[in-house]
Amino acid sequence: MTDRRLQHAVHIVGAGLLGTSIALALREKGVDVTLDDVSPTAVALAVDYGAGRAATPDDRPGLVVVCVPPDVTAVTVAAQLEAHPEALVTDVASVKAQPLRELLALGADVSRYLGTHPMAGRERGGPVSARADLFVGRPWVLAGHDGISYGRAAAIEDLILDVGAVPVEMSVDEHDRSVAMISHVPQLVASAMAARLVRAGDGAVGLAGQGLRDVTRIAASDVSLWVQILQANAGPVGEILHALRDDLSAMIEALENPEQAGSRRQTAELLAAGNAGVARIPGKHGSSRRFAQIVVMIDDTPGQLARLLTEIGELGVNMEDLRLEHSPGAPIGFAEVSVLPEAELTLIAQLEQRGWRIAGAS
Repeated sequence: MTDRRLQHAVHIVGAGLLGTSIALALREKGVDVTLDDVSPTAVALAVDYGAGRAATPDDRPGLVVVCVPPDVTAVTVAAQLEAHPEALVTDVASVKAQPLRELLALGADVSRYLGTHPMAGRERGGPVSARADLFVGRPWVLAGHDGISYGRAAAIEDLILDVGAVPVEMSVDEHDRSVAMISHVPQLVASAMAARLVRAGDGAVGLAGQGLRDVTRIAASDVSLWVQILQANAGPVGEILHALRDDLSAMIEALENPEQAGSRRQTAELLAAGNAGVARIPGKHGSSRRFAQIVVMIDDTPGQLARLLTEIGELGVNMEDLRLEHSPGAPIGFAEVSVLPEAELTLIAQLEQRGWRIAGAS
């Protein structure tokens, strides 16, 4: 195909969710992709899904992408640098400083290595969960270091652009501090909150709504993988947890003495800071623009959600985001549809004309 940037054959080590998704996206561009994994079954599945072909000793890739757990990333990258002396090698591990330190300690040729991290994933892993569009519009960090220039690593940026992602340049330390804030500490917060549910009464759990589901959604993540990630990024994660602990301690003191002067102000300031912080979270495809939310009531009958989405499309409104809330056994659910503010009133009026019940808007 002529619309691709990457002109090298690509070898992917690790046929899991990320590795197979990268492979699928590259194959759509016509790139020659070879696959390897410690599990022959994973390779066979990825090949069956059209992600490429099994690697052979005669392959000469120009770019190698290592997609393995963090605790074996460095040794795997080092092995690939040695096995393919002409190739550029990258990895997609969610920590960047530790693998680089380990590679330097191993004496690896880091002039051909640049670590990266796609900010994309799914709650389910493995090649069967892979998607060619997994990275579309998502940030993909290139974690630079002194041993290699971005110019020499141009093929990695070509890959990122070819799979539809947005390249973001950072140092390894800046990356690790950033993901500690936006990924690693949120994982711990979600897990800590979800852990409180283990001994909660059935009555309390039965009342759970979307708020609890939102806070705890990522708590179902892979335990062994997250132990590796958190250990590898312990310093930056620990710093944020100390600050979070200070906020919680101040909040506990205010709640233990609710009539004490300043306790209400303490509570209000933390909540207001939360408002300010959440307002900074980018929207669709990294946009900082805020969207309007319309909450539509949906009967719990087959085809209703599909009908709503179809009619929004027929009305020519671009849906920026969608969240669903439905308690088991309830006769209705709620679809929170995010749209551009200028489309809000028109969409509400047109949906009501079509018989939809609007439960709220903001």
